Amino acid sequence: MYPHNIRKPLLTLLLFWLTVLAAQAQILKPATWSYDVSKKQVAVGEEVELIFNARIDKNWYLYSSDFDPELGPMVTEFKFAKDPSYELIGKIVPVHPKKKYDELWEGEYTYFTGTGQFKQKIRVLQPNLQVKGTYEYQVCSDVDGKCIPFDDAFTFTNKQITVTGTAAQPATTTPAASQPAPAKNTPTEAPQQEQPTQAAAQPDASVAAPATAQDTATRPVGTVAAAPAENTPRSAVATSAAVPAASINSGSLWAFILVAFGSGLVALLTPCVFPMVPMTVSFFTGSNSRAQGIVKALFYGLSIIAIYTIIGTVVARLFGADGANFLSTHWLPNVLFFLVFVVFAMSFFGLFEITLPSSFLTKVDAQADRGGWVGIFFMAFTLVLVSFSCTGPIVGSILVASAGGETLRPIAGMFGFSLAFALPFTLFAIFPSWLSSLPKSGGWLNSVKVVLGFIELALALKFLSVADQVYHWRLLDREVYLALWIVIFTLMGFYLLGKLKFSHDSELKYIGVPRLFLAIATFAFVVYLVPGLFGAPLKALSGYLPPQSTHDFDLNRIAHQNAGGGTSIASAGELCATPKYGDLFELPHGLKGYFDLEQAKKCSEEQGKPIFIDFTGHGCVNCREMEANVWSDPAVLQRLRDNYIIAALYVDDKTELPQSERYVSTYDQKEKTTIGKKYADYQITKFNVNAQPYYVLMNAQEDVLVTPIAYDLNVENFTKFLDAGVAAYKANREVAAK
Repeated sequence: MYPHNIRKPLLTLLLFWLTVLAAQAQILKPATWSYDVSKKQVAVGEEVELIFNARIDKNWYLYSSDFDPELGPMVTEFKFAKDPSYELIGKIVPVHPKKKYDELWEGEYTYFTGTGQFKQKIRVLQPNLQVKGTYEYQVCSDVDGKCIPFDDAFTFTNKQITVTGTAAQPATTTPAASQPAPAKNTPTEAPQQEQPTQAAAQPDASVAAPATAQDTATRPVGTVAAAPAENTPRSAVATSAAVPAASINSGSLWAFILVAFGSGLVALLTPCVFPMVPMTVSFFTGSNSRAQGIVKALFYGLSIIAIYTIIGTVVARLFGADGANFLSTHWLPNVLFFLVFVVFAMSFFGLFEITLPSSFLTKVDAQADRGGWVGIFFMAFTLVLVSFSCTGPIVGSILVASAGGETLRPIAGMFGFSLAFALPFTLFAIFPSWLSSLPKSGGWLNSVKVVLGFIELALALKFLSVADQVYHWRLLDREVYLALWIVIFTLMGFYLLGKLKFSHDSELKYIGVPRLFLAIATFAFVVYLVPGLFGAPLKALSGYLPPQSTHDFDLNRIAHQNAGGGTSIASAGELCATPKYGDLFELPHGLKGYFDLEQAKKCSEEQGKPIFIDFTGHGCVNCREMEANVWSDPAVLQRLRDNYIIAALYVDDKTELPQSERYVSTYDQKEKTTIGKKYADYQITKFNVNAQPYYVLMNAQEDVLVTPIAYDLNVENFTKFLDAGVAAYKANREVAAK
C-alpha cells in the first residue's frame, strides 16, 4: 500500500493522464506512411523509384490518385519541390488500387484498404540528392460515417539513396507537370512491403501540413495526380452512400446476386421456358430408377448453371475491371446499352423475336440425342438456346448491369440467374408430384413478357441519362425523365387492367387477383413519381434519376428562395451580409448561410440566433448523404432556415488565404495557408475532433450549447439535437439578462 500522504498526488496524476488520453481519443490517425526506394545505390543519370507506403487501419479506406479529381472525393496528391538534383519521370503511379463505381458521385473512383502504395520515378542529376515535397489525402470509414483529410511532408536524401558519379545535365524531356496523365493505371509490379528500417513519416493529425517556407518559395513542379478522364460524368447529389470498403464484395455483391436470382425466376414465367418444364422433367422421371433420374436431373441443373456461369466468365475476361470504367461512364457504351434495352423491350412487346440461327440449334439438338452425360449436357445447352428469345433480354440486362461493377459481378450475376433458372427443372424431376400444382400455360405467360418490356424500356433511360449528363445534351433533365417514367408505368398499369392490348395478346375475360395487386402497385408507384415533377427528392430512386440540379421547375427551391416572415428578429433565412466565399461554396436545399465563422458570429449577435456549424468537406461522401437524407427533411429544413445562422466550414478546401489571415497553429506549429487548413485546425483545437461530418451548435461567444453530433441518418435525432440547441440558447440568454 502507498502511504496516505502520496496516495492523493498519485490519484491526481492518474486522473490527469486519463483526461489527456480521453482528450486525445478523438484525434484519429487511420493511416500512417513510410518511404522506401527501389534501389539503395544509384549513379548520376540513372533512374530510381520513390515508394510511398500507406498502412490503413481496419474499416477505413484511402482514396487513390488516379481518378477524376472533379468527381467529388479527395484524390491523393503529391507535390514535388523543384531541385537541381533530380527530375521527375512521368507521373505518380498507384499500385493496384481497387475500383468502385458509386451512384452518389455518378462515377468511378479508386481506393486502398489495408495497405496502399504509390511510386514516382525520378532521374538523379547531382550527387547531393534532395527530394522534398508534400502529399494530401483523405481517409473515410463506412462504419461510423467519418471522413478525414490529411497532409504531410516528405524528404528523400542521400541517407536513403547513395549517389555516385558527377553532376549531369537534365534530359530534354517534357516536364512531368505538363505531361498528360495516364488514362488508366496499369502497373505490373505488386505492392512492396513496408520496410521496418525506413523512418515512417506519420501525420500529426488531420490538419493538413503545409509545405515548408522553402518549398512554398519554390513552387512545386505540379500536382502529381492523374488528369480527369475525358467526359467523365460530374458528381450529383443522391442518397445512396458510397460503399468502397469491405462491403463492396459482401453486401452489394450479394444484393446483385439476389436480383439476378429473382431475374432467373421471372425468366421461368416466360412462354419460351414455362411449357418446357413438364416436358423436360418427363425425360428424367422415365429413367430406369428414381435414383438414376435424380442424379441425371442434378447433372442437368448443374450443366445449366455451368453454361450461364461460363458466359459471365467470358464477359468478365473480355472487359475486366478496367473495361468496367469505360462501360459505366463513357457516352458511347451507354448509348449502345440504351438502344439494346429498347430493342429488348420491342421484342418483349412482340414486334419481333430475337432468335438464334436454326442451323446452329439443329446441330446442338443433335448432340443431345447422343445419350449419356454428354447428351444431358447438350440437352441443357439446347434449353439455353431455345429459350434465348425470352431469356436473352434478361441475361443481357444482367450483364449490362454488371458492367459498372467489379470483374466478379458478371460471373456472380450469371450464377445467381442460372441457379434460379435450373432449380425448378431439378426439383420437379426429384419430386414429380409437384407438377400437378403448376398453373396451366396460357395468355398470362405473354403478359409476363409484356410487363418485362415496360420495365426494360424504363431502365433503358438510365443509360441514356448517363450520356446526356456527360455531354450536357439536356435531353433528359430530371422532369423529362420522370415524365417518361410516369407515362411508361401508367401504360403498364392499364395493360395489367386489360385496357391496353397488343396484337398477340389473348382475350382477357376477367382480372385475376395477382394481376390486380400488381396493377395497384404500379399505379401507386406512378402516384409516388408525380410529386417529383415539382421538385420532390424521391429519395428511394435518386440513384436512378438525373441530379436534382437539372430540374428546372423545383417548387422546393423556389419556396426556399422566397422564404420569409416569421417571428424572429429577421425574416426566415435572411442574412446580415453577403457571404464571404459565396462565389465558391453553396448550401444545399436553397439554405442561406455563411462560409466564414466570423461573419456567422457577427450575424448571430445581430439576429439573436444560435450558430449551426457544419464541419464538412468537398470529398466527404457522408456529408453529402447527411444533406440528402437528413437535411432535406421538411422539419430539419424549417429549423435550420428559421432558427439558426448556418456556417459551413470546409476543412479540405484549397483556396489560399490572404497573407494577412495566415497564422501558425498552436496545435502543430504549422502555418495555415488555406481555408481548409484554417478550419481543420479550428475543429481540432476547439473541439478536439478531426472527422467529418461534425455538427456543433454554439453562440456568438463560441460557447457550445449541446453535445455536438456526427454522422447519424436518424431524422428524429437530428431534429431533437436542433431543438435542444435552441432551448439551451434561450436559457443562456435569460440567465445573462438577469
